[in-house]
Amino acid sequence: MNNNSVKYNDQSLSVFSRVFSPRIIQDLSKKGKSKTLSRIALEAQNVGLIQNPDTVEDFFEASYKLLQKESFRHEYMYKSAIAQKILMGVHSLKTAVMINEFRVCNNKADCVIFNGTSTVYEIKTERDTVARLKQQVESYRKVFASVNVISGKNHLEKVLDIIPEDVGVLVLSDRNQISTMRKSLDNPARTDVESIFNAIRIDEAKKILRSYGFEIPDVPNTRMYGCLLNLFRELDSISAHNGMVDVLRTTRSHIPIEELIRSLPVSLHSIAISTQIRKQDHERFMASLKTPINEVIKWN
Repeated sequence: MNNNSVKYNDQSLSVFSRVFSPRIIQDLSKKGKSKTLSRIALEAQNVGLIQNPDTVEDFFEASYKLLQKESFRHEYMYKSAIAQKILMGVHSLKTAVMINEFRVCNNKADCVIFNGTSTVYEIKTERDTVARLKQQVESYRKVFASVNVISGKNHLEKVLDIIPEDVGVLVLSDRNQISTMRKSLDNPARTDVESIFNAIRIDEAKKILRSYGFEIPDVPNTRMYGCLLNLFRELDSISAHNGMVDVLRTTRSHIPIEELIRSLPVSLHSIAISTQIRKQDHERFMASLKTPINEVIKWN
């Protein structure tokens, strides 16, 4: 591949990967239009890789197909595969929750699924490096019972060399199928109570403590964090972990958007799940997908 082709692919990836962003989904659902999407659609015309899509939905679908190409496959394709093959294929939107960009210590876990246990997926696309992988995995092992790395084939040997044997290794094929190279060990006893506490919201920590019979102290907000942490430290690792799983499956449930997800094209499942569109905005969002792309370009 010559330098001009590499530059062309990099430019294309930059344009089309920005289509699948929470900001655009939020704008479409709340306003029925998005200036950001308008700018990207105009850029896409200039790049010339998508041939005259009729509607917003067509534009999403065409962008999705482009980002599936293994030579410059984007992180969104990995998250989409996890949503399709694992969240909706193995589990259920009624009983499982998928959270993208879940903050753990100084890292953001790419994708976490809570379904009776907690399973994290750290993504390393064909274009990523694995320089930080060991440190990322160590932080995830403190919060999640099952830790996995999912990568392109080009990273497989390095990943296997870097990570502990209890960490699972998955590969996304050129046909966007997930293959298991090594299964992860589910071990909630390995988790760290304080790390779990710092990974969840204060309201979720309160729910966990109440579920174990603790009384929440009546103190000013400035003291609440410290008081809750001291109570949380009285839990053992398994109790803290299981409490996190039970509470997050409720507080971040996908049940309110299940019907919407089922009505969307596959290309939008992952971003709609992570954006959590409000019930009152579902109809507006669906209508926005039928907007002619020529009209979208005028939004800006």
